[in-house]
Amino acid sequence: MIHTGKRALSPDEDAADPGTPLPGMLPHGGRLRRAAREEGIPLEDWLDLSTGIHPQGWPVPPVPPEAWMRLPEEEDGLEAAAAGYYGSEALLPVAGSQAAIQALPALLPAGGRVGMLHPSYAEHAHAWRRAGHQVVSLTPETVEDRLETLDHLLLVNPNNPSGHRFDPRRLQDWQARLALRGGWLVVDEAFMDATPEHSLVPRCPQPGLVVLRSLGKFFGLAGARVGFVFAEPRLRAELAAHLGPWTVTGPSRWAARGALSDRVWQERTREELARAGARLRDALTRHGLPPDGGTPLFQWMRTPRAGRIHGALRRYGILTRLFDDPPSLRFGLPGDELGWARLEAALEALADEGRGP
Repeated sequence: MIHTGKRALSPDEDAADPGTPLPGMLPHGGRLRRAAREEGIPLEDWLDLSTGIHPQGWPVPPVPPEAWMRLPEEEDGLEAAAAGYYGSEALLPVAGSQAAIQALPALLPAGGRVGMLHPSYAEHAHAWRRAGHQVVSLTPETVEDRLETLDHLLLVNPNNPSGHRFDPRRLQDWQARLALRGGWLVVDEAFMDATPEHSLVPRCPQPGLVVLRSLGKFFGLAGARVGFVFAEPRLRAELAAHLGPWTVTGPSRWAARGALSDRVWQERTREELARAGARLRDALTRHGLPPDGGTPLFQWMRTPRAGRIHGALRRYGILTRLFDDPPSLRFGLPGDELGWARLEAALEALADEGRGP
């Protein structure tokens, strides 16, 4: 379905946008209700490509009633399933990697110089600045030259939104050099599940190495809020004390254990995502929007016309993720053939408009 016009909004729809961030919070993808209200397109008619979440995630069976009725217990098999999947027992379950992102900077003395890529997942810089640290913006090419001037280094690998991936051997070298002076290398591997051979988790625990993982992207379980921190025992204990008990709910632990144990689904999904990521890259390139980078779950394109393209696609009922610095767009994957057809049709329409007088 292609939408090209607006309809009148009802009084209820014209209320305050529930997707607008509270003061002090950063905007994210997935603000679909706001787009639906502003464009006058019913919520159910949208193709949401803004989040980078696998649109055909792990199929969660019905949750047993006892998972809702009892407090979460560590002896439920989640830690064992996670250790088997990730390749390390040096883990702490958390309420999504976002919980660790916000808490980790507070475990270090304020005032440190923390290097991280720009652009990258903005919550990292936001959290470290709030904890009193100085954030140093880097590019993949400048990390090596600037490493000796940093107290800590934080990298999203593969990076979000650029898709840049660092060689694990280079990361291990940086980690060892930082650890000699008490520094940390923090690696956020939120999009690593499609290419697990590049993960640093099997190297954990090591001094000064912290790796974050999440079930939100590859497994499509963002709403469950389940993540893991891989680190040395002392740091995991400090983080656990900081976060408090029962950080992951019983139903979420139950679903995560099942997803992490389903090897057949995982292997099939990696193959499917590799094909889907290539298909998305080819579709964008074919219509004059070649990506500058990406992963099997998203493609990223830099262009000064990012805002115009984002707005035009919204009028077709397609939501992408818009970035201002640098001007760029991130496209997630359609969830079915109808979604792919809608995206192709909208891209073709935009290309035709660009070829017009």
